[in-house]
Amino acid sequence: MLNYIFRRILAIIPVLLGISFLVFAIAKVTPGDPAAMMLGVRATPDNVAKLREQLHLNDPLLTQYGRYIWNILHGDFGRSYKGQTPVLDDISRRFPSSLELGSAAFIFAVFVGIPSGLLAAMKHNHAADSFISVFALVWLSLPIFWIGILIIILFGVKLNWIPVTGGEGFKELIAPAFCLGIGPAAVLARLTRSSVLDVLGEDYVRTARSKGMTERLIQYRHVLRNAMIPIVTFLGLLFADLIGGAVFIEAVFARAGVGTFAIDAISHRDMPQIQGIVLFGATLYVTMNLIVDILYSVIDPRICYE
Repeated sequence: MLNYIFRRILAIIPVLLGISFLVFAIAKVTPGDPAAMMLGVRATPDNVAKLREQLHLNDPLLTQYGRYIWNILHGDFGRSYKGQTPVLDDISRRFPSSLELGSAAFIFAVFVGIPSGLLAAMKHNHAADSFISVFALVWLSLPIFWIGILIIILFGVKLNWIPVTGGEGFKELIAPAFCLGIGPAAVLARLTRSSVLDVLGEDYVRTARSKGMTERLIQYRHVLRNAMIPIVTFLGLLFADLIGGAVFIEAVFARAGVGTFAIDAISHRDMPQIQGIVLFGATLYVTMNLIVDILYSVIDPRICYE
């Protein structure tokens, strides 16, 4: 297992290098002069030329990219054009808020989606199955930003039950976590139902029933564990997506997370910040993909990576 993990970590390096080079090259061909953007509208051509020389922007592309990677290896992701603040510090300040929101939405999706899907599969072709399937389809069809706006109007403005914008407390987390997690919960319910139905037809399930095992024990010892492979795959990508991709929810509920930081960076065409955000997201996805592959062997002992 350790050899496999080491090989996978080595394989991650060229993936991140490829992504970083692609983003770096796109930044260089994007219209706009970084030196002029940093100096502002009153910059003179001489000042712009001097700053370009100081920042080595006249060097060949590969030379600039090599310097960029060398700085990253030393923890320097560059400085923003707008405020000249370190990009890594900007992301680090906003990451805890995104982690809190993404984790809450992830927990909500898991504790709602998996039991609902399991119940729908065990009550196949019954009223509970139909209700859960229709309920999941409805929530999948609703845009999350629209749900967020309705919650703000109903629970924040009309009823004044919970604070729904800004803040970092538990009460402020309820509404955005629900909006962000309800869609994945619906997907998870449908995925769990489909996966469990496939396992219920296996011979070892019928054998367990013939031995007199209770349905609850069969569900959790034989059915759910063997149905977890596609579910764990989805959960790994879901966790990365909820942390790094909560753009609309963070914007609707005015949360200072990575999503709103990305919107601000794009609106100001701040390429160092955009590059840092893309690398952050890519690292998060490849890391979760590695963790999912490791969990496969934990869930199913038949899977061996040696």
